[in-house]
Amino acid sequence: MDTGRKNELISIYRDGLLKDTIPFWLKHSPDKEHGGFLTFLDADGTVVGTDKQIWAQGRIAWVFSKLYNTVEPRKEWLDMARHGIDFLLKYAFDADGRMFYSVTRDGKPLRKRRYIFSECFAAIAFAEYAKAAGSSEFAKRADELYKLILRYITTPGLLEPKLIPQTRQLKSHATPMILLSITQVLRQVNSNPLYKKVVDDSLYEIEHHFMRPEFNVLLESVGPDGEFIDEPMGRTVNPGHAIETAWFIMEEARHRNDNRLVKMATQILDWSLDIGWDKEYGGIYYFRDVKGFPCEQYEHDMKLWWPHNEAIYATLLAYHLTGNIEYEQWHKKIHDWAYAHFPDRKNGGWFGYIHRDGSLSSTLKGNMWQGPFHLSRMQLYCWKLLEEMTESAKN
Repeated sequence: MDTGRKNELISIYRDGLLKDTIPFWLKHSPDKEHGGFLTFLDADGTVVGTDKQIWAQGRIAWVFSKLYNTVEPRKEWLDMARHGIDFLLKYAFDADGRMFYSVTRDGKPLRKRRYIFSECFAAIAFAEYAKAAGSSEFAKRADELYKLILRYITTPGLLEPKLIPQTRQLKSHATPMILLSITQVLRQVNSNPLYKKVVDDSLYEIEHHFMRPEFNVLLESVGPDGEFIDEPMGRTVNPGHAIETAWFIMEEARHRNDNRLVKMATQILDWSLDIGWDKEYGGIYYFRDVKGFPCEQYEHDMKLWWPHNEAIYATLLAYHLTGNIEYEQWHKKIHDWAYAHFPDRKNGGWFGYIHRDGSLSSTLKGNMWQGPFHLSRMQLYCWKLLEEMTESAKN
């Protein structure tokens, strides 16, 4: 990648983040009356729903803390991070220490699920905010929440199983993936011997239970010891999810200077791009069946914003770490498709849901799942990686 292309991409990602994505969410999302953030937003920022998903509150608080820590220490960003964290502290925790899944606008509990993703995103919000504010209190809160997460994941019976275990046992790729990701954040502010073990165990499980060379995929669900389950749930591949895991592993490879992990990560990336890319219309499918059978998910052939965000960064990072020109070509292909279809040129921000043929499915900019997290993280990480690549080329 030549210097001109790097500079062009730096401008796209940096300006997209600071002049488009963040201004859109700063203008429309903060709830000044009840605290926290509103995420049910139409194209122009009109609020179309006021219930609040707890993991979105943590994600957005993380975004503003991360901007403060890596771009510049703007008071507005630190205040926004605290705005989200205060809402979490006031309304998100149940009496047992776990967190709700969703609450009303004014914080009344709506739903609590068996998953621990609310806790995971609150933990990284606390950790990133601790770094931004220089707060030992929030570093401690992050570590305590992390230990609670591990206790619920590792203690049989604390989390309700998805299936009746006497009939079938199942585990999800999401668990080692999210543990790898949040541990990488927490270890920046805390020192805990648990962290290395959790990362090592997560990497082992991903490699030996979810990576399936016989199919050239990373599966979403397997049996407790990695057994293949020849049912729709066991044949499911989520290319975007696997690609996200691939770059988490690449970041771990950078942290450890471990080329074996680079090879593991790029293997997952290669498989996921091969099965996930729509060769007729372009873009990344949401779900695929490992045997090529029809998918059970009705949205299987849609193109969502977040897998493309993850793939843009993953291919750029793979190119940086390997020098393989094919990853530069993949990066350009995915970047060009995504930037031709998702950005809203009129109102700013990105749409989230595209039909297979590239036509717009929904004008929503946010809902219970979509917010600024994946997009802003991709823009920030690509911008900073390209600056790193530019500096490396000078030396």
